[in-house]
Amino acid sequence: MRGLSVIRRELIQQHGHMFCWVPVCLALGIGGYFSLSLEPSAWAVLGTVSVCLAAAWAARGLEPDWAAILWAVALVAAGFALAVGRAHVVAGPVLEWRYYGAIEGRVVGIDRSASDAVRLTLADVRLSGISQQETPRKVRVSLHGDQSFIDPKPDMFVGLTGHLSPPSGPVEPGGFDFQRHAWFKGIGGVGYTRTPVLEIVPADTKWSVFALRMGLSERVQNRMPDNVGGFAAAVITGDRSALAKQTIEDLRRSNLAHLLAISGLHMGLLAGFVFSVVRLGLAAVPPVGLRVNGKKVAAVVALIAASLYLMMSGGNVATQRAFVMAAVMLTAILIDRRALSLRAVAVAATIVLVLRPEALLGPGFQMSFAATVALVAVFGWLRDHDLRLGPRWLRPMMAVVMSSFVAGLATAPFAAMHFNQIAHYGLPANLVSVPVMGIVVVPSAVLAGVLSPIGLEGVGLYFMALGLRWILSVAHFVANLDGARGTVPSGNVWVLPMLGLGSLWVILWHGRSRLAGGLVVIAAFALWLGSERPDVLIEDSGSLVGVVTPQGRALSKNRGQGFVALNWLENDGSSLDQDSAASLWPDGEKGLRVVDLDGAGKLIHVQGKRGMAMFSGCAPEDLVVSSTAFDRALPCPSYQPDDLAKTGSIAIRLDGAEREIITARDISGTRLWNSTSQR
Repeated sequence: MRGLSVIRRELIQQHGHMFCWVPVCLALGIGGYFSLSLEPSAWAVLGTVSVCLAAAWAARGLEPDWAAILWAVALVAAGFALAVGRAHVVAGPVLEWRYYGAIEGRVVGIDRSASDAVRLTLADVRLSGISQQETPRKVRVSLHGDQSFIDPKPDMFVGLTGHLSPPSGPVEPGGFDFQRHAWFKGIGGVGYTRTPVLEIVPADTKWSVFALRMGLSERVQNRMPDNVGGFAAAVITGDRSALAKQTIEDLRRSNLAHLLAISGLHMGLLAGFVFSVVRLGLAAVPPVGLRVNGKKVAAVVALIAASLYLMMSGGNVATQRAFVMAAVMLTAILIDRRALSLRAVAVAATIVLVLRPEALLGPGFQMSFAATVALVAVFGWLRDHDLRLGPRWLRPMMAVVMSSFVAGLATAPFAAMHFNQIAHYGLPANLVSVPVMGIVVVPSAVLAGVLSPIGLEGVGLYFMALGLRWILSVAHFVANLDGARGTVPSGNVWVLPMLGLGSLWVILWHGRSRLAGGLVVIAAFALWLGSERPDVLIEDSGSLVGVVTPQGRALSKNRGQGFVALNWLENDGSSLDQDSAASLWPDGEKGLRVVDLDGAGKLIHVQGKRGMAMFSGCAPEDLVVSSTAFDRALPCPSYQPDDLAKTGSIAIRLDGAEREIITARDISGTRLWNSTSQR
């Protein structure tokens, strides 16, 4: 009984603050769905929905403190059901084999691949010899070779001859799951072409928002220098296809890459600028200012401006999330509620999770809401305790410094876990760049938009270019400083959930027991520090192997499978490139690479027909990895293409002669996005 009284006392202290836990409970249910190793059956889903409804119904007759527990159960079940429903709603055909042949489709996306090649996303796809029922709704193709024959335009129907494959699984067990990402994007095949892309049907751009966006992007780029124009296009329309790879890398190394993404910062700056200008403009005209509620009129205009920005920026997940947050806060002004509050952030997070449950797994969602929650909590605490950030003339600058510090601190663990990088000079770079974005770049973009109908947008673009040129110069300077970028190894899969839940407990819970959240955060960092990387990694086609040596991870080849190699090295927290890592491999020739596993036999990597011809056999304690199938049985364990197609990538931990083998399928399980039998 004493335990129940303690629980009740704790719950009573939360009265008036429970709503902030709604998105947290939804996230627990969504995370539960994605952590399963098997797709839930129809009966399991029906049971979950029944639990949700029963808990919500039973909560009606209870006192608020006990009802909160049942509502939490209902919301967790609702999150699970939402994730299941979303996964089935987006379901579509996925290629089950490698395809080479004619590819036709309508251009619905233009961007750049990791290798800096122009990449097209095609819808209304037609593949030679494949029925429409088996053809993916969308495919993504990188353009290599001479593509000077055509300039792909939005909604243009094009044809090409290329290679397509099913979306690949994680590059290592527990790593980023591109199959799942592509499933929710509706992409059922990815590949490349080395032949020219041909126009089949001209683009019909009459009602296409995509065409308007790309047309605006091209117009902006034509009025500015190359990299500055590409940066401006990314900020205004979300089109990054004109940005040089080195520019993006400099922005990442200086922790300024967030200025490229149309997210909370851009949407907040734009809405805030429009709100301020309209409100001041109305107040400057006394006959109008005395007769209308300038604050609410300004909120309506700012909401319209934010909606237009959402449309012209492409409306991707990050931008939708930013718009929802801005819309919630502007709506709060219209109904006379506090705009900047944890409740407003909770409403925005709830809307995003209901519409796109899969967003929970993305770094954009996690970092955006981590920064927003931390900023609202810290500035709310300063407001509640009537603390000032210095004298009045210094407060704006101190607010920028405080915002950059708090947001950077809140997002750093998430950025390090997802990208394995720490920008050591990110704080000073942001301090001299973010104010320029807010004071020069965004207002100039709004000015250009206002003057565009009369052909004077060049005035706004001129000042916008000055601001962007400053930001790029800062990024280049900081990125080239010694020690600008640090690397950290990936941690255990439970690190981020523990960090997130522990931090939210500290911020959202009221009472002394909130300190328990701090213990969870400390435990998460301890788990991260204690995480060990696999001794051996095997790529899912058998074309690349990585083995840990005292100097770092040695790779079995210096070219090919570059994306996999880069991810392995980044997850190790290594600064080596593929060529340097390949030079660490101690033995073997091209086609046949051999390494001793410190008492656990030898690992022999057989590559292609040349390696097969050089292979002379193996001992029972050896391990063979081959990119080509053997025509005979081997006396030692082996991983060949057919085996790896079933297991996915493989991680091996060595303990003397013992081997702990973990496959990607062991971690990801059998789900909609990786099991053809469930499609």
